[in-house]
Amino acid sequence: MPEIDLAKVCFIIEKSREYLGEDVGVEADDSNPVDDDEHVMLTDAAGRSLRKELIEFIKDLDVDEAAALVALAWIGRGDMEPEEWKIAVAQAKERAEAPTWRYVLDMELLPDYLEDALSAFGRSCEGLGSADEG
Repeated sequence: MPEIDLAKVCFIIEKSREYLGEDVGVEADDSNPVDDDEHVMLTDAAGRSLRKELIEFIKDLDVDEAAALVALAWIGRGDMEPEEWKIAVAQAKERAEAPTWRYVLDMELLPDYLEDALSAFGRSCEGLGSADEG
């Protein structure tokens, strides 16, 4: 996986998990109905901020890194095997029609796919700490 740095993949995994957690939202309790809508707006704003951060980060990937990210998602999803890495990257480049950020962020299980792919390559985000790329 030389086309994309492990820290970048881990950053995308981390931020995707945060975004998906925000996207689900938090159920309002019955404590104070007056501020329930305010809480939802804060949650929505946080979700939008995370999504924007992810989009900008993925947009900043070069062509090879973007193709590698898609290839990792495909391998993690089980569409291809790790042994098909070069083929997966080449196909990701050939098939790139929509912006990469849109394609990968439409995958609800993106963080799981990426982690599974890393595991298939004997890699993980453990020990990297907070992958704060930017």
